[in-house]
Amino acid sequence: MIEIIDLSQEIYEGMPVFKDLPQVKIGIHNSHEEWSGERNPKARTPAVHKLELGEHTGTHVDAINHMAIEHKGKSIDKMPLSMFYTEGICLDFSHKKLRELIEASEIEEACKKAEVEIKAGDTVLLYTDHYRRHFASENWAKGPGVSASCARWLGEKEIAAFGVETMSPGVSGVSNREVHHICGKLNFTHYENMVNLHQLVGRGRFRFVGLPLKIRGGTGSPVRAVAIFENK
Repeated sequence: MIEIIDLSQEIYEGMPVFKDLPQVKIGIHNSHEEWSGERNPKARTPAVHKLELGEHTGTHVDAINHMAIEHKGKSIDKMPLSMFYTEGICLDFSHKKLRELIEASEIEEACKKAEVEIKAGDTVLLYTDHYRRHFASENWAKGPGVSASCARWLGEKEIAAFGVETMSPGVSGVSNREVHHICGKLNFTHYENMVNLHQLVGRGRFRFVGLPLKIRGGTGSPVRAVAIFENK
């Protein structure tokens, strides 16, 4: 028996997106009534939806070419699938306040408290409870995030990725741009807009899966991220 925990936001029209990224639009492209040849139907039952959204919508992973111009060509379709299928741990930072930085020393302390260690190739998820507290509110864009030095420390651990509940891995206007640059330079990535991380805290290691769409030249992709616990 296995337990699968969904870590992904629902995608819907009007959902919050980061700054000037494309708004999500969902409409009926084909209806069952049209396919059946019904004229002037009173209702349209969706057979095919048309989606309009950015690559960085909802729960998503960033490609290396998103991090800085010098990484041109390192698109999502060229990143190894092993980066998105890893072992994972989740650390508790629910005490963090709005726009507060997470430092490397705090991650070390959180690992000791949870009795876990960060291994090469891991995905490290940072639980802040920001989603449940502030999603779609005026404070949604003001979440905590990692500092630049913390991002560098994580990259030097040779992790595959880290993941956050917020719309950006760093604090916007403080560390976010530099965090992206460090990820590109050290060739690791991050997931944003994750949910249900409270269900992972204190449970040790798990299998993490966050496979992206195979978008040619893509700078990132929405993912259906999950944590898998195997009952032994």
